Amino acid sequence: MSIPPSHNPPAVAGRLSRVAPFLAMDVLSAAAAKERQGEAIVHMEVGQPSAAAPRIVREAAKAALDRGAIGYTEALGLPALRERIAQHYRETYGVSVSPERIVVTTGSSAGFVLAFLTLFDAGQRVAITAPGYPAYRNILQALDLEPVTVPLRPEDGFALTVEALERAGSGMPLHGVLAMSPANPSGTMIGTDEMARLAKHCAAHGVWFVSDEIYHGLTYDRPASTALSVDDDAVVINSFSKYFCMTGWRIGWMVVPDRLVRPIERLAQNLYISPPYLSQVAAAASFEATEELESIKAGYARNRAILLNELPHLGITEIHPVDGAFYIYADIARFTNDAAGFCARMLDEAGIAATPGLDFDPLEGAHHLRLSFAGSESDCREAVIRLKNWLR
Repeated sequence: MSIPPSHNPPAVAGRLSRVAPFLAMDVLSAAAAKERQGEAIVHMEVGQPSAAAPRIVREAAKAALDRGAIGYTEALGLPALRERIAQHYRETYGVSVSPERIVVTTGSSAGFVLAFLTLFDAGQRVAITAPGYPAYRNILQALDLEPVTVPLRPEDGFALTVEALERAGSGMPLHGVLAMSPANPSGTMIGTDEMARLAKHCAAHGVWFVSDEIYHGLTYDRPASTALSVDDDAVVINSFSKYFCMTGWRIGWMVVPDRLVRPIERLAQNLYISPPYLSQVAAAASFEATEELESIKAGYARNRAILLNELPHLGITEIHPVDGAFYIYADIARFTNDAAGFCARMLDEAGIAATPGLDFDPLEGAHHLRLSFAGSESDCREAVIRLKNWLR
């Protein structure tokens, strides 16, 4: 018996269908469409290493695949990987973290969903920076939480400070603060002393302190500080995507206080069942690939130097401090107040894919853009040549 179609289908999809797009991914789609038509595009739009995952990572995955059974793991992740991550904290930061406090996640994106659902109730307010990673705002809104924008200022080095928090949070209480260092889209870093002040401020006001440390390992003049070195109660989110060159493997981790482990585990069981087995095995091996990974980072450093040297000659002079990560975030007000249109024309006319600043900052992003220098040195030099010709 067939069921006749409804004569009154719903007029619109649910509320979540109206979540804002991630513009970097829209630019990637537009660039990919041009490549399918035979155009040569220089990709500077997404934060994705052009290098493959390290050899030892690929070999570990192949060996696991050859063993045959690829199934579920515990929702919190393989014990061996959790133990290896705990060892990483001891070796890298001198911080002792129990493996039981580590939650392996399906990329840092799943970490944010699990953290926000565990820490906050609908309607609560969470401070995020502008500029900042767009998915923070979009995930918070999808979960019926209120993002509170904290504008960053040049006099603070475009880094989050306690004073900036106080200005943004005046009048109504905050329930969470989300910090990122090194930051996306800019690469700016929060110093250890300011990280400690932020943690102390949050503790004094009963506010959860969440630290996104996905770009740790990718710093150029000084190492990044983990929030765990100043606040054992901080919720830390990290990933194997950036430094470890494992974006498509979709594997990350969280470090959380003991009292949050079981609530997060229950959510993870229902939302994700478990992180991908192959990716977990590969991730455990990635910690032994330091020599290869540092060589890749040296390539980013060369690209960074090229852009910081050449862009001012092209009139792009207002650039946020590039302490870490692999991005240039620049003010292009001398060229346009329509960064989206500017980036669309740059893709069409110069074959360079870049992300407009509105993805990262609803306040000032209309005259900013982000360039990723995670690609090859030859691509970086080609982008400079094309920009020079296009901006003439």
